[in-house]
Amino acid sequence: MHDPASLRDEAARAAIVAVPLDVLVVAAYGLILPAAILAWPRHGCLNIHASRLPRWRGAAPIARAIEAGDRASGITIMRMDAGLDTGPIVDIVEVAIAPHDTAASLHDRLAEVGAHAIVATLGRLAHDGTLAATPQPAEGVTYAAKVGRRDAALDWSAGAVTLDRRVRAFTPAPGAHASFRGEAIKIHRALPISRERGAAPGEVIARSADGLDVACGADPAEGALRLVEVQPAGGRRMPAHAWAAGRGIERGARFDAPAPD
Repeated sequence: MHDPASLRDEAARAAIVAVPLDVLVVAAYGLILPAAILAWPRHGCLNIHASRLPRWRGAAPIARAIEAGDRASGITIMRMDAGLDTGPIVDIVEVAIAPHDTAASLHDRLAEVGAHAIVATLGRLAHDGTLAATPQPAEGVTYAAKVGRRDAALDWSAGAVTLDRRVRAFTPAPGAHASFRGEAIKIHRALPISRERGAAPGEVIARSADGLDVACGADPAEGALRLVEVQPAGGRRMPAHAWAAGRGIERGARFDAPAPD
């Protein structure tokens, strides 16, 4: 077994590539393989990528698909080349994104689909002795940038649908978050709802056993986000209405504006 700390080390690579190999399978590796590794297996290196390439090349395809409001994701089995998720496609399996999917729930479904897809692919390779691959189209390329904490900060000037997607896209990590009276609050579950009256972005418009409703955008048509489950800094997860009741949060209270970039 080889477990090198880095594939950039020439001596470590030499020890690995000295072993004859038919095919190398990569999943969630996150780095570009050196040319010597790509050239090592007889049938190349196969990557299990969690999107329908060429959409969402890069580090965070699951989160970015949910954030963008995509209706479907998928698994692409691709033959790796020197680029970032640019290699030819061996197989694609589409997976629908459900309205309430989080990055966690979609990840789990994609992982199961990916396992079946790579087993089927390797079965074809064993049977046929080769794998057909199709170059990725030049149209439809998007990049899934790595998610940082700033990405997950809720900006109440956005619409409720947009904020709902962000909550789901960044659950469980890094976790969507907001600030109320200087206290950091992580948002674990939320729902976009409609609202009838005008209110400032970030203004609490209702508190009930169902949650805490917060106005989004400057126009009532942009709706409100119902916070269902939250976690205060240093605390435990709890129903949003319990957190709000404990702090005496009533209609008209305001969440803090997000910190400027």
